[in-house]
Amino acid sequence: MTIPPSRALESIRGSAIRDLLTVTERPGVLSLAGGLPATDLIPTARIAVAAQRAIADASALQYTASTGVVRCREAIAHLQNSAPEHILITHGSQQALSLVTQALVDPGSTVVVDDPVYVGALQSFQAVCARIVALPITGDGANVAELETRLRSGLRPRIVHTVSNFHNPSGVTASAHTRIRLAELADQYGFLVIEDDPYGALRFTGDPIAPIPGDRVIRLGSASKILAPALRVGWMQAAPSIVGMVERLRQSADLCGSAFSQLMTADLLSDTGWLADHVDRLRAQYRVRATALTDALDHHLGGRID
Repeated sequence: MTIPPSRALESIRGSAIRDLLTVTERPGVLSLAGGLPATDLIPTARIAVAAQRAIADASALQYTASTGVVRCREAIAHLQNSAPEHILITHGSQQALSLVTQALVDPGSTVVVDDPVYVGALQSFQAVCARIVALPITGDGANVAELETRLRSGLRPRIVHTVSNFHNPSGVTASAHTRIRLAELADQYGFLVIEDDPYGALRFTGDPIAPIPGDRVIRLGSASKILAPALRVGWMQAAPSIVGMVERLRQSADLCGSAFSQLMTADLLSDTGWLADHVDRLRAQYRVRATALTDALDHHLGGRID
């Protein structure tokens, strides 16, 4: 039996992320392509405590609000120096990206992305049949100079998407100037910025750069990289009006997320002393491993790679 796909499905290529995860299941493979946290650094003992506490509350097994469990939204808002009404919890940050795109982008609308682009973002924009304009990423992050030139020539994007910290796959972190200029252009030309930031907390050295400022910015975050991917807790931080639109759309997808996972995540994120120590340990361990890898590559391959 042949069933024709919808036009939306026809526009989507298979997920490279899924292909990468399939490869990681092979014995002896250590994949450097995907953003998988080190399994041995997942805080299993502390997560077990959070699970025991959550399961003692019957509401952990009940439906919850479409925006997410209040305790979890409060914990995330505290970490983001925001307010709970600016937070919507999703099933990982990829769902947040997908829902934002569906809520705000019409077929044929222009979306500007970095080149190379994060493949999960590309899939989301393809799914809504957006017109995708890719601008080569610079050493300072999103190519705001080229973007400004295109804007002056008449380009009118609905959204500009960028991975601001440790861009996947280039590794670039946007400078403070790039972030500020992108916000200024958003205000001047009326587009929205999606600041995708799954890795920002794991900076090896130095102080973090302030996020892209302004009310036209939608920030996406995730507990996957610092706690555990299986919790499937991501979030969107945006103006309450945008949160309301995305919440309404989310109700047609899955009504709500897992109260159980969100209560566990709230327990972990609100334990600020433990969380700070845990993230410090992650940063130190990843720094050691990254240094060992780059030293080995230099030793064995020398000038044959960049």
